[in-house]
Amino acid sequence: QVQLVESGGGLVQAGGSLRLSCAASGRTFSSCAVGWFRQAIGKEREFVTAIKWSGGSTYYSDYVKGRFTISRDNAKNTVWLQMNSLKPEDTAVYYCALRPSVYGSRWPSLSREYDYWGQGTQVTVSS
Repeated sequence: QVQLVESGGGLVQAGGSLRLSCAASGRTFSSCAVGWFRQAIGKEREFVTAIKWSGGSTYYSDYVKGRFTISRDNAKNTVWLQMNSLKPEDTAVYYCALRPSVYGSRWPSLSREYDYWGQGTQVTVSS
């Protein structure tokens, strides 16, 4: 099994920055992808970004591209989400998730494509 623990959420003013972390423990998968999703109150969970553990290639949704950066630390089994130029519409609970294997060019961007989830961390951006 895999355990994912997010941290780093909080309250920030619009235009500010936060860095989230997702620490993974337990079973490891060399070909996995780790993604970030978010869910605002009254809305469906949506894809934010993902990174492939092998190679480190990344993929972003259009609404965070250029503002958010995903990265990983292999030695610490940790994935980071640097969020800059935050907007009130970025307010949500942010979840990290892991898909054990990713092959081919298509990026997994649906919730059902990920098998393991963290408990989430709240990000609130005030205007």
